[in-house]
Amino acid sequence: MTVPALVRGLLDDAAVFPPGLLPLPQAARAHARHRAAGRAEIVGPLVVPASALATPEELEPVGAAPLSVTVPEGPAGVSGVLDAMSGRFSLRALEIPVPERMAVDSLRTELERVRAATGADVFVEVPRDERRLDVLASLAPLGCRAKFRTGGVRAELYPSVPELAAAIEAVVRAGIPFKATAGLHHAVRNTDPETGFDQHGFLNILLAVDSALRGGAAADLERELADRDAAGIAARITDLGEPRVRAARERFVSFGTCSITDPLVELSELGLIPDDLAHPQGATA
Repeated sequence: MTVPALVRGLLDDAAVFPPGLLPLPQAARAHARHRAAGRAEIVGPLVVPASALATPEELEPVGAAPLSVTVPEGPAGVSGVLDAMSGRFSLRALEIPVPERMAVDSLRTELERVRAATGADVFVEVPRDERRLDVLASLAPLGCRAKFRTGGVRAELYPSVPELAAAIEAVVRAGIPFKATAGLHHAVRNTDPETGFDQHGFLNILLAVDSALRGGAAADLERELADRDAAGIAARITDLGEPRVRAARERFVSFGTCSITDPLVELSELGLIPDDLAHPQGATA
């Protein structure tokens, strides 16, 4: 079965992070099952914190499947991650936050060292402060990618619609691929009934990226991000056609999710992917 560009490599397996918090051995086994059940083109790397490398036996079920390693210390922690990998696992990506007081010039120097040390993708978590545009400007020359936090366990971790629209506009204008992490629990913008948090939708983000690629103004991106009409959003995604979806996905490369199955089920229910991709034999949630 041909996997549509809409979902090819879309889902980074973040099962060990909140709110899922699946124990590492279970997450590694589930990841292996997803990849063996016809989802290898859909499921990106298993995302693990650097601390997980201290117990390599718990990661053995992933075999040759790639890992994306988050480095909470920032660039200074990368050398320890590379030492811990020691060729035992395949490293797809590093996900690196910018320390709170790190100046952009210092960040650029550290990222140059990181890029020289590894051929893995380097995602830099862009801070939500006045450094954002300068950080983004430093990424493209180094071949680094951006990472945006789109939610979390507290309301303040969710960027507003205008804030996220501005971030997407800036990253698209700069020609930098990006991933999103946290808070994208549904395809379409919604209000979580348990927490009351307004959550961004990953399809909304895709449409905002498409709008930015076509020169849309900030208000256009905000309108796409704020839309809660699932049927209307699905129709607009379909109307984009494969070439425009592919172009948008070249910028919005993936997002981290605690559940691989849930986003695919929603996409299937919206008529955007075949049901077999949402319910392949042998896969689990």
